[in-house]
Amino acid sequence: MQKVFGYPEFDSKGEKILTTYENEYKEMGMDIRVYRMKEGEERSFYKEEEEMAVLLLEGCITYKWKGLEKKVSRKDVFTQGPWCLHVCRGQEVRIESAADTEILVQCTKNDREFDARLYAPEDAPWKYSCQGKFGNTANRRVNTIFDHDIAPCSNMVLGEVLNDRGNWSGYLPHRHPQPEVYYFKFDRPEGFGASFVGDEVYKSVEGSFSAIPGGRLHPQSAAPGYQMYTCWMIHHLEGNPWLQTDRCEDDRYVWLHEAEF
Repeated sequence: MQKVFGYPEFDSKGEKILTTYENEYKEMGMDIRVYRMKEGEERSFYKEEEEMAVLLLEGCITYKWKGLEKKVSRKDVFTQGPWCLHVCRGQEVRIESAADTEILVQCTKNDREFDARLYAPEDAPWKYSCQGKFGNTANRRVNTIFDHDIAPCSNMVLGEVLNDRGNWSGYLPHRHPQPEVYYFKFDRPEGFGASFVGDEVYKSVEGSFSAIPGGRLHPQSAAPGYQMYTCWMIHHLEGNPWLQTDRCEDDRYVWLHEAEF
C-alpha cells in the first residue's frame, strides 16, 4: 500500500526528512525537509537541478543569496506571517541563525531560470475562508506565498493554513490531480487533529505530514482547544499546473453550501 502519512523525527544534525525522490513518498515529486538550527549556526543549500523555497517557521535568521542579505524573524507560525526565499536552480542560499530556529526547505526539479524573490508577510496576507458556513465549523485563515499566478516559472505551490480551534480545513472534501504535502504544527505540544487521505484517517500531531496522491480527497480537522498550522505544498504536473480554480469538491457534499444550520 502506498504510504500517505509520516511521523519523522529530527536527526542528530537537526534535519527531518519528509519526502524525497527516492523514499516512500517519491510520488509527491518534491524533496521536502525541515531543519532546526541553534543560535550562531550556519547552513548552506545548493541545488544544481532544482528550484528551492526556504520558509522560516520560527526564529531569527539572515538569508544570503546572490550578494544580497536580509535579516528576518518570526515568533511562530500562529502569530506572525511568513518569510520565504524562492530561488531557481543553481543558486546557493546561506542561512545564518541568530536564535533557535526552524526552517522548511521545499525543492523540486525545474530547468527554468527565474529571478530570486524574498516573500515577506505582507506579500502573503492571511485571509479567512468559510466563516459562517457549515455551522461555523470550517473557519480557517489561508495564505498563498506563491502559486502559478504569482510564480509562473515555478513547478511548485507553497502556502499556509491556520485552523481555528476545533475547526475543519480542506472542507468541503475536495481533490485535484496534482500531489500535495501537508506539514502540521500545533500551538501546544499535545495538540492533535485528524488527517483524511481518501478513505484513510490519520492522527496529525506536531511535526507529522500527509503525502496526498493526486485525485484523493483530503479534508483535515483540528481537535477542540487546539490551533493547527498546515504548510501546504503542491507539485505541478507537466502541462497541468495547479490553479486556484482546480479545487474539485466531492459531489456528495456540495449540498452543504446551501444548508441551514
